[in-house]
Order: sequence, then C-alpha cells, then structure tokens
Amino acid sequence: MHRRAAALAVPLTAIALAVSSCSSIPEDWRTPAFLRMNDDTLDSRLPQVTGDVGEEPEITFPDIEPPDEEISGVVSKGSGEDALVGADDLVIANVVQYQWTAPGEGEPVEGQSSYENGAPDLIRMDQMPEYITETLVSQPIGSRAVYVFPALSAEEMAQAEAMGQTAPEGASVLVIDMVDRFSKGAVVPGEQTEDGGGDLPTVTQDGHRQPEIEIPGADAPDELDVVPLIEGEGAEVEEGQQIIVQYTGMRWEPEENGDHEVFDSSWTQGGIPFDTTIGAGAVIKGWDEGIVGQRVGSRLMLVVPGDMAYGATSEEAMGAPAGTLVFVVDVLGAYDNPPPPEPEETEESEEGAGGDEVAEEPEESEE
Repeated sequence: MHRRAAALAVPLTAIALAVSSCSSIPEDWRTPAFLRMNDDTLDSRLPQVTGDVGEEPEITFPDIEPPDEEISGVVSKGSGEDALVGADDLVIANVVQYQWTAPGEGEPVEGQSSYENGAPDLIRMDQMPEYITETLVSQPIGSRAVYVFPALSAEEMAQAEAMGQTAPEGASVLVIDMVDRFSKGAVVPGEQTEDGGGDLPTVTQDGHRQPEIEIPGADAPDELDVVPLIEGEGAEVEEGQQIIVQYTGMRWEPEENGDHEVFDSSWTQGGIPFDTTIGAGAVIKGWDEGIVGQRVGSRLMLVVPGDMAYGATSEEAMGAPAGTLVFVVDVLGAYDNPPPPEPEETEESEEGAGGDEVAEEPEESEE
C-alpha cells in the first residue's frame, strides 16, 4: 500500500503533451470517427507504420504537409478478440513519439520511446481524454494505433518558450502498441492452495471480490511473515519495478468494539487495480521486502509488524493505522520503470571535468 492512499497513474509520456496543442483540439478539427476506428478505412494522411507490435516500429511520413487537424486510426489489429480494451481499464502499452516536420520528413523525439528505455507506459483509460480513448476502446490487445496532432500555433509556441520549454516543430505523432490490460475486479488466476490459519490470519476469497480476513486470538508475530496463498508462475518481481495489484489491509489489533475492520482496500475503490513502485521506498517497508522476489500471479498474505509499516504506536503512526498490519495482495503484473533522467551538465561542471586545466605533477627534487 502506498504511504498516501491514492491510486498512482504513470502518465502516458507523450500525452502530457507539452508536445502539441491537442489538449484543446476543437471538435471541427477532428476527423469523423468512421475514419478512425471500427472500420477498415484509414485516413490516407496517416504515416505508414510497419513492423511487429512488440518491437520498435518503422515509420514513413507521407510526402505531404502535416495535416492541420487531429487524425488517428488502428493500423494493426491484435488477435486477442477475447481481451478487448474497456473504457476503465488499466492498459499496458509501448509508446513512441515522433515529430513530422515537413513533407516526407520526420524524426523520433529523444527519450520518448518506451521500446528504447525498456519501460512500457501504464495508461488509465478513464483518466485519458476522449480523443485518445475513442480510438483504443473495444480494440483487442496486440493492436497498434497511430495519432497525428497538429503543430503548435504561434501563440502556443510562445507560451512554451516563456515556460522554458523547447517548442516542437511540426506535427506530433504517437504510435501506441497495446500489450496488456487489467480491468476492474481483476484477480490472479488459480485457486488458493493455502489460507494461512494457526497462529496466522485465515484468508478466504471467492471470485472477484474483497477477501475475508479472520485474525486469530494469538499475539502478532514480531517479524515479517509472507505466506503465498496462490503461487504465481510469472516472472519474479524486481526491485524498482512498477507493480499492479489488488490489495486489502486490516489491523491485527481489534477496534474498541472488538471488530477487525478493513482500513484500506482497492476493492472499496471499485476493484480498480492499484499501481506503485516497489522496493524503492515508495511504500511501507513490509511491502518492499515482502513483495520483491515473489512471482507475478501470486496471492500473498503479508503480516507486517508496526516497525515495518506506519509505526508500532498511534504516536508513531501519526494518524495512519498503528501496530501490526495484515495485507492480502494479488500481484497482477510487474513492469520496469524508465531510467531516471541524466542530470544536465552546467558550465561549472564542464569546467571542473578537466577542460584546458590540467594539474601538473610536482617535479622531483634532486638530492
């Protein structure tokens, strides 16, 4: 669980659209929907994109001026007809951005390829604008979509430059390859082969709903306990990855009325999968140590002592749940995060790196 109980969404890199004016595309600039989706007809002005989905695309820009309206289309349809993208799905996609600068000319935008940095984008469909989602919704996983956004106006370029941003030239082009999806109520496959019990909590979960956790009358353990309830068959979760999970958390100690109440759960948020970075201090220590090394597809029970959660006492927890906490976590997916940006070199650092100044070694004195 994240230190601040709020769903995180890794933004679609190019949709922050410091890259184009598409944040406020007028309706009359948009090509009718029948030219964009659910039809075999593609707008002839779209760049030609080839190559297999899952590999860096190859793009050819038409020998025309970039269009002055937003156009899009699905240029390659996936085969997964049983896994169609929903309007509120969390979609895993590889995204590449280009600038279409002149007839037949364009270039990739540096640092804006998830194929290059090895980290896919996590796209929460219900947080994306309609002009992005209307092309992707109801398309099968494995599909590739292409978007062209008109060039910035003179006013928008001036605004970007006033904010210290480099204004891109020409139209912006996005290629989005959809590789996986997680819908509301997603759970790991398989049946529980373990439910805990004994001196540990007992967990039952039927179908796509919040698990039931029964806390025993025994004292809470002093150390972290990790119990696989379903053993996944996916890759091991690595430190620094972005994980996608369903989770439920409960205090070991009962409330004043004697009940053990759930204090936080993705299921109370409609079963929307939660994503966060693991193993890097973004979540409580019990999650970092308990989930890293486990396999994707696992359902885990984590019994986390207070010193690995928010604190052993109310004073230490400062409003967060205190003491030992019990979590049931479905590890739905794990994906690499993009590498951190390299620090920009300043004039001082360049001078200090050597330059023309070379320290001379002292001459040996003759005796």
